[in-house]
Amino acid sequence: RQWAIPAGRRHQWHDRMSLFTYLIADDVEATNWRAEQAIRPAAVNRKVWGGNRTLHGATVWAQIATVLRTARLRQRDAIAMLVALARQPASAQLNAFA
Repeated sequence: RQWAIPAGRRHQWHDRMSLFTYLIADDVEATNWRAEQAIRPAAVNRKVWGGNRTLHGATVWAQIATVLRTARLRQRDAIAMLVALARQPASAQLNAFA
């Protein structure tokens, strides 16, 4: 007899080999704490300020927040990065962080 896997647990069965990777791999963390801390400033900003009025505004803010976070992680001047990025032609902006 073949056992049926409930629909809500199919993803767990499919990813069963990956679920406990953190137990055998030293470089894999057991929680998503670092990811949550990385997006915390944006979440606080959204809650305090009330969010964005348009999808375009949200997209622009997400892009700026990404640049700010990347600059912080790479220990670079975020304002200088934004100014340099704004001065580049659109085609060159894709390679700004290469």
